[in-house]
Amino acid sequence: MTRYDVIIIGAGVSGIFAAYELAASGLRILMLDKGKKLEERSDSYIGFGGLGLSEGKYNFTNDFGGELERKTGYDAALQLMEDVDAILCRHGGSAAELYHTYDPELASRAAEAGFGILSTKTRHLGTKLSKHVLNELYDYLKTRIDMQYEEEPSSITPKGGGGFAVMLPDGIIIDSEQVIIATGRSGNDWLSRQCQSLGIGRGEARVDLGLRIEMRGNQLDSLLKRSFETKLSFEGEDYTATTYCMNPRGRVVLKLQEGLAMPDGQNYREKEEGSSNLNFTLFIPNRFATLEEADAYLRDTVGRINCDRNRISAQRLGSLREGSMADNEPSSGTIRPTLEAEFADLRQEVPKRYIAVTLAFLEALEKLLEEPIDQDTILYAIDGKLYSPAIETNDRFETKVRGLYVIGDCSGTTHSLSQAAASGVYVGRLLASKERTLKH
Repeated sequence: MTRYDVIIIGAGVSGIFAAYELAASGLRILMLDKGKKLEERSDSYIGFGGLGLSEGKYNFTNDFGGELERKTGYDAALQLMEDVDAILCRHGGSAAELYHTYDPELASRAAEAGFGILSTKTRHLGTKLSKHVLNELYDYLKTRIDMQYEEEPSSITPKGGGGFAVMLPDGIIIDSEQVIIATGRSGNDWLSRQCQSLGIGRGEARVDLGLRIEMRGNQLDSLLKRSFETKLSFEGEDYTATTYCMNPRGRVVLKLQEGLAMPDGQNYREKEEGSSNLNFTLFIPNRFATLEEADAYLRDTVGRINCDRNRISAQRLGSLREGSMADNEPSSGTIRPTLEAEFADLRQEVPKRYIAVTLAFLEALEKLLEEPIDQDTILYAIDGKLYSPAIETNDRFETKVRGLYVIGDCSGTTHSLSQAAASGVYVGRLLASKERTLKH
């Protein structure tokens, strides 16, 4: 029977960075993933690199992107993300310049208009460089650990004397002293079954929805004097709305996730030519008691807009404000849409909460800008950000089943590439240190 010291289930960024820390420990490591090797991938979410194969945007901050600091402490979380950046740079990531969004003058102005400013240091690799970095990491790992693809374990069974029996779909059983689950949001259904079998509790679920907004390219110039992008937080009586994935000179593109079509943002670096527009999503969080309730809400809201096809609906700001469909044709305004959409009355398609919050946000934004928002601004319905329910783990990401760890976005603790990778570094080092302690 094959035996390992650690089995890592999931080859996304959290699993990769855990493996990276364990690779030089002398432990026998196996990484499993239900997707394909990097060079064979066609899926946007599964396979080596996971969602890290997308635009590879690493935001190094505690202000958003998860609650890693609740496990590690505030300063330690920032240091772990610095270590992630060092690893990225060691394998080619330094080709993308690190930038930061901190602007104290803007923060002061924003507060007067009712906004908070969330700050970060960012290394935005882009898809091409992200793939290069992942290739470098793959080459490093393949000579130091074992990896198997298109393998999703059927079960994880704790053994009476310690350790686990991990059964593969073909019935082969692999023994391991410890198991790290790093399956990301795309592994939710599989993880739900494992948690139920192992008696591990899961907390509330969350899904963020919001309109993606495409503006005239120079509309936010007064806010972006010192930074490539900014992240605004806007509070109402029962919500906190946050801008997400701001793309100056970018495009709005179609995102297909979990059988749903949504508008997404693409950075201008992803295309040879940028656009004359700027886009971002204004996300509003929704919390549910269970993952099933969250998924049902997502599918009902987005599915109604999709109409059983990859349909995105859109409306010009002036048309929405006036409650009229006049001048709402895609060719009627000065801002040309970068995503093909069906122009419609969003009030008839989108829950009124998202309309009301977006209009309140834009009104406050006009105060901050000290100028009106262009009435030809395009609003696309509806973007979504999906989260995994929180898993019951201690400050080492260990579940109540001793030796079983859950890291990255599937833990419900991290919600970003940087924090997911940092959780992998954190647990990888803990297990490597634990083994050294046992040997001595």
